[in-house]
Amino acid sequence: MNPRSSGRGADRRAAGPAARTRAARRLPMRYLLPSLLLVALLAMLLLRGYVHSEILADHRVRPPAATDQVPKEVLRGGPVIDTRGDRPKTLRVPDRRIVLTFDDGPDPEWTPKVLDVLAEHDAHGVFFVTGTMASRHPGLVARMVREGHEVGLHTFNHPDLSYQSKGRIDRELSQNQLALAGAAGIRTSLFRPPYSSFADAMDNTSWPVARHIGSRGYLTVVNDTDSEDWKRPGVAEIIRRATPADGKGAIVLMHDSGGDRSQTVAALSRFLPTLKQQGYEFTNLTQALEAPSAHARVTGLALWQGRIWIALITAAEHITDILVVGLAVIGFLVLGRFALMLVLSAIHTRRVRKRDATWGAPVTEPVSVLVPAYNEAKCIENTVRSLMASDHPVEVLVIDDGSTDGTARIVEGLGLPNVRVVRQHNAGKPAALNRGLANARHDLVVMMDGDTVFEASTVRELVQPFGDPRVGAVAGNAKVGNRDSLIGAWQHIEYVMGFNLDRRMYDVLRCMPTIPGAVGAFRRSALERVGGMSDDTLAEDTDITMALHRDGWRVVYAEKARAWTEAPETVRQLWSQRYRWSYGTMQAIWKHRRALIDSGPSGRFGRVGLPLVSLFMVLAPLLAPLIDVFLLYGLVFGPTQKTVAAWLGVLAVQAVCAAYAFRLDREPLTHLLSLPLQQILYRQLMYVVLLQSWITALTGGRLRWQKLRRTGVVEAPGAPARRWPAGGAEGGTVA
Repeated sequence: MNPRSSGRGADRRAAGPAARTRAARRLPMRYLLPSLLLVALLAMLLLRGYVHSEILADHRVRPPAATDQVPKEVLRGGPVIDTRGDRPKTLRVPDRRIVLTFDDGPDPEWTPKVLDVLAEHDAHGVFFVTGTMASRHPGLVARMVREGHEVGLHTFNHPDLSYQSKGRIDRELSQNQLALAGAAGIRTSLFRPPYSSFADAMDNTSWPVARHIGSRGYLTVVNDTDSEDWKRPGVAEIIRRATPADGKGAIVLMHDSGGDRSQTVAALSRFLPTLKQQGYEFTNLTQALEAPSAHARVTGLALWQGRIWIALITAAEHITDILVVGLAVIGFLVLGRFALMLVLSAIHTRRVRKRDATWGAPVTEPVSVLVPAYNEAKCIENTVRSLMASDHPVEVLVIDDGSTDGTARIVEGLGLPNVRVVRQHNAGKPAALNRGLANARHDLVVMMDGDTVFEASTVRELVQPFGDPRVGAVAGNAKVGNRDSLIGAWQHIEYVMGFNLDRRMYDVLRCMPTIPGAVGAFRRSALERVGGMSDDTLAEDTDITMALHRDGWRVVYAEKARAWTEAPETVRQLWSQRYRWSYGTMQAIWKHRRALIDSGPSGRFGRVGLPLVSLFMVLAPLLAPLIDVFLLYGLVFGPTQKTVAAWLGVLAVQAVCAAYAFRLDREPLTHLLSLPLQQILYRQLMYVVLLQSWITALTGGRLRWQKLRRTGVVEAPGAPARRWPAGGAEGGTVA
């Protein structure tokens, strides 16, 4: 955004006590929807981190322990361990039957290939899926069930359960079942512990887990033939290790996830037909044991809970993908904007600071200065006296827009020459400026705010570009006068770095979007050609600037025309101001959208200026907080070092641009010490403001002007008042 006027109401009655009370009651609603969106976004990121095992995961593996507490019949028994009753028992797969089991999936790359090979050879198996993978790839779980395979649980996050409490074990099971219900509408009675192997590897730490699992109604399934395919020993070695001896039955352990499983797929393609020729049958576990199916259909509330879970995970995955794209876009925009600003600002600086640089013949003719004012009693004297110290002949018109605090009387009481007061009923700033324009005596018109003070040279520097007859308007250099507070320092950085570097860039590109209301100059004839100031938008300064571009006038930047304005001193005031700026800018872009298809100067501005304004002033600020969102995400979920390095890199680029901007404006660099904090806090506020502006625009809401409370702390840094014997007007009042 660009610094504009301080915000005076189109309907001043809204400033009454009753209106302020109503506004105070409505104020929390401003934050409600953006806050809800932010909470929802954070919730989605946390959910995404959870299902990617980036949060609450535990990858510790306990070393083997003693086995004296494990029943001997279990240690010497089969790979299916049933602890559902009082006396544990084990089962083995009958001879000539093989139960292929696949752990850690489903994987979007390798599981479909495994399923294709099984389908090709009319074989079935058991897929022990993790809840994280099943939640992310529910379609593969549904395919497993649809094609006749059995599905078992392999916990949700794949922790070593011997480290976990019974509560955590139950959650691992229930969340895994929730994923199966949402993906395929089933629940299962089969379970395989992570990091398990053979029955004789059961020890004193894993046996209590097996007992607890049985008490929850599950069969614990380990294996008695391990292909060790996760080691990638080669296709032939995988087949050798997976083949049972002497025609015995076996539960064979393989993997369809967790890395490159190309050897597993290739081994299956040879293993299945070879062993089928030897008389082996590849079946599900319950078929091999001639037991009821391990699957049970889920209906009712449990089914809907599962479906909602899968829908949330799907949304979290898609939102994260969108955020990654958004981060790439904002990275491109931020770095591209910085590059443009640095290069084009350097070009602009060299061009205007050359010794022989000139706009044409020096402009010495008198200037009319319009000061629209509503309840500016605390500021107006400083403003008017600063104009009287001008080293260029001026007439000053203070247009009192129905003030109730005696603003007009203060100006009249000063008794200054060449100062007139124009009174009108409250009608808003655009109407006040048009009223002043109608009463102005000179062709060159300077517009400023009632809370702004000029330096002695400001008017002179501001009007020199009118030596070029093609120039229709000039933007001055608005600076923050009250920069001692933290929020003032942040706005000072924003004004110097963002606004003024932007103006240099837009000047070179000939598409400057805004003449700031605090300090701008116009040809009266140019304003009359485009119909004067309009109240169609809340950003009349942006609106008129775009209109001048479309009419073929040049709009330029005068860096030495400095004006000191009083920036908002509280978050509430800053919110109100920037909300109006953001919304008004959107209105102006929409109003002038036909410039995109126009020809001539209007078309040039439409196809160059409007896209740049939309990208850099609307889209980029809306996406900028993604940098901080991913910083937090990286700090929580990792990789922390790379995340911090990337964020610091972006901050370093911003610091370089800021230092360059401060050097161009001859400002001390001390205020840049608060730049990191500004990027963390201030950017979030601007994001929420812009988001609320989008919501207001999309919902068709109406936004009124809002008067900001002023303190009058910005004083005129000029010389004593200077009298001009000619070209001005006598002081007085126009009703």
